[in-house]
Amino acid sequence: MARRTLILVLDGVGAGGAPDAACFGDEGSNTLGNTARRVGGLRLPNLRALGLGNLVEIEGVSPVPEPRASYGLMQERSAAKATLAGHWEMMGIVLEARLPTYPDGFPDSFVSRFERETGRRVIGNRPASGTEIIEELGPEQEKSGAWIVYTSADSVFQVAAHTSVIPLKELYEACERAHEMLIGEGEIFVERVIARPYHGEPGAYEREHENRHDYGITPPRETYLDRIRDSGREVIAIGKIQDIFDGRGITEHLPGQPDDDAKVDAVLQAHARVESGLIFANLVDFDAKYGHRRDPYGMAENLERFDARIPELLQSLTDEDLLIITADHGNDPTYLGTDHTRERVPLLVVGGGDPQNLGVRDSFSDAGATVAAWLGVNGQGLPGNDVSR
Repeated sequence: MARRTLILVLDGVGAGGAPDAACFGDEGSNTLGNTARRVGGLRLPNLRALGLGNLVEIEGVSPVPEPRASYGLMQERSAAKATLAGHWEMMGIVLEARLPTYPDGFPDSFVSRFERETGRRVIGNRPASGTEIIEELGPEQEKSGAWIVYTSADSVFQVAAHTSVIPLKELYEACERAHEMLIGEGEIFVERVIARPYHGEPGAYEREHENRHDYGITPPRETYLDRIRDSGREVIAIGKIQDIFDGRGITEHLPGQPDDDAKVDAVLQAHARVESGLIFANLVDFDAKYGHRRDPYGMAENLERFDARIPELLQSLTDEDLLIITADHGNDPTYLGTDHTRERVPLLVVGGGDPQNLGVRDSFSDAGATVAAWLGVNGQGLPGNDVSR
């Protein structure tokens, strides 16, 4: 069966309404709805035609009587609002317990060991916005050669370094050592270790998103990706999908796309040559550049840039293709703080029969189940329900 599926994850583009949002301190968060209100309405004619406005109230994106896509919302079952948890659940792993977080920074014992084993001292060691802590501590880091270490509301250990002071190779080696200490020695202490290189001058530092590297947990059990790969089909990872799954279940990784537009280009290029399988892309700018930085205008502009690419994506599809547009969590750029927000996520599915209202799905795993069913891959024993029929 020469079928293909494309999943485009708009990282952090939630749709509000999570019934347990208050448990996460995120009551009232709604990335799409609040962004639209803040900027005076969104202009998303192509996503509107697919049915985006039929999901939730979005100023400027009204409902349509006959959407071109099946449309619905997905509610996360995992006890998280993080990238790894969201993507893992899509592919059949539900995390019942929250991974550890560090609201007071990492223990002195761990920081001291990291300093000894990397030969550099640590500054920072607290929850922070990456852009803010780099602006604050960048000058000190340039003078001292120390690591800037920080975390967030998520279970992450992040290491920032100016590339003119500490070479990328050394930063990566330090993060690999931290990964071994925090994830690879038995007990899991964080979800991910993230290398955050940056360059520039005080007051104008810029993070090097193309050289960011995530060191995550290997999925502890089989996912839909494994099933698809083991069936002889291709699994193409675009963006940080490779890091999120630590390479498990993936046949090819396409790294280095500098922005979301380039990632859409990579999706189209892969789609043109892949005969059967899954093309799985994460569009990270929504989250990294606009959500965490609480920039609703940037979020709106990126949504509009993505909307402009929808016709190309649709024109590339054949009757044997399924296109899924969704998200992994919320990151409301109008909300308090700088962290992810607990929200439902949009689900738009093009292909697989006449468009229908999919309602509110009770797990992100419905995405993986749908992909497996469309590709004719056995999904028995993994969570989720096919929405393509």
